[in-house]
Amino acid sequence: MEFMTGKKEKEVLDLAAVFADGMEGREVKVNGAIMSVRNMGDIAFVILRKRDGVLQTVYEKGVTDADFAELREETFVEVSGVLRKEERAPRGMELRLKSVRILSKPEEPMPIAVSKWKMSASLEAKLDMRSLTLRNLRERARFRIQEGIARAFREYLHGEGFTEIHSPKIGAKGAEGGANVFKLDYFHRPAVLAQSPQFYKQMMVGVFDRVMEVGPVFRAEKHNTKRHLNEYTGLDFEMGYIDDFTDIMAMETGFLHHMVEILKKEYSTELEILKVKLPEVEKIPAVTFTEAKRLASEKYGTQIKNPYDLEPEEEHLIGRYFKEEYGADFVFVTHYPSKKRPFYAMDDPTDPKVTLSFDLLFRGLEVTTGGQRIHSYTELMEKIEKRGMDTEGMEQYLSTFKHGMPPHGGLGIGLERMTMQLLEEENVREVSLFPRDMSRLVP
Repeated sequence: MEFMTGKKEKEVLDLAAVFADGMEGREVKVNGAIMSVRNMGDIAFVILRKRDGVLQTVYEKGVTDADFAELREETFVEVSGVLRKEERAPRGMELRLKSVRILSKPEEPMPIAVSKWKMSASLEAKLDMRSLTLRNLRERARFRIQEGIARAFREYLHGEGFTEIHSPKIGAKGAEGGANVFKLDYFHRPAVLAQSPQFYKQMMVGVFDRVMEVGPVFRAEKHNTKRHLNEYTGLDFEMGYIDDFTDIMAMETGFLHHMVEILKKEYSTELEILKVKLPEVEKIPAVTFTEAKRLASEKYGTQIKNPYDLEPEEEHLIGRYFKEEYGADFVFVTHYPSKKRPFYAMDDPTDPKVTLSFDLLFRGLEVTTGGQRIHSYTELMEKIEKRGMDTEGMEQYLSTFKHGMPPHGGLGIGLERMTMQLLEEENVREVSLFPRDMSRLVP
């Protein structure tokens, strides 16, 4: 009888072990995919791709026990050999091959040259062949960095006492109101895909005080822009017992500090591959919505068209203003008009026309929306009534407030947008693993 202990010793090494000090001259086993083959005659350089980088191996005629003809790109192999120093090789080490064991062979040639540093293909072509094009080192690096952002979010908030929750994505009513919801038939009853975990994370503040979630968000908006998706990943948190909405802004700033430190420390290879310049996060300026519009309008000579929201051009100019004047990559824009905020947003008691809310702009693009919520049942119902809203489907949410709730607030961050701005990409689809928009349902 065999018992599993949670650890199984293997001879095959990952690259961290291969490149560790003292490994030169040792015989090791490594597995991976053949990324490229460069035939030099009596020898050939066979580059292996692994999750944590690449390894240069050397095939030698009469020395390596393998049929060279079988060593084609995207063949998955297990190799053994002796490690030798070689300054021209990645990380200064190469593997002189003794044997090669074929794990699997491709049935047909790759339709696109993923081994090239930059693939000469349109975005649509890359998305159509996503599972293959992501094998390219540069394409793959984007999603390693995206992992670092989500990881930093979880790690930082866990350290601040947040409990991670997982709210349902099928509901009776959208949290934001309006018509931008995907409707579906749920056993002959109407239902919608969740616009956000808003209702659930607010309700859970009364249980855990502080909650967070990383999960999908669905928006049935008929847009086809470079900054929008119909399904994206939301980084959400909600926290209770706040003094005011600046507590939320401070918490997000702390997360951004942690994000930059993690990326510097553990994702330096990917940052170097993509030539990423990390943003300045030490101090983030905050400016009111009205003042931000005025500053951008006066400096750049533009006309204020919409007094209730920020146009994309205004977001860009506000970001530019604070970069030029203060060297800031981020800026909090606060006190958005109540008219453009959801019913649960708390109005400013000194000016009910605006809310105790904010957006965070990153290099001229909104990546976060948040603020303080109404925690009084009476005030919540008054605002719902004032807006002429139907409460059907919100009974459980509203019932929670009947039984008391602490002052609270929270935010939602768009993971793909945050990644897009960090990497300075032009299209959010570049950093969406399998994007969903008006025209794309596959792969």
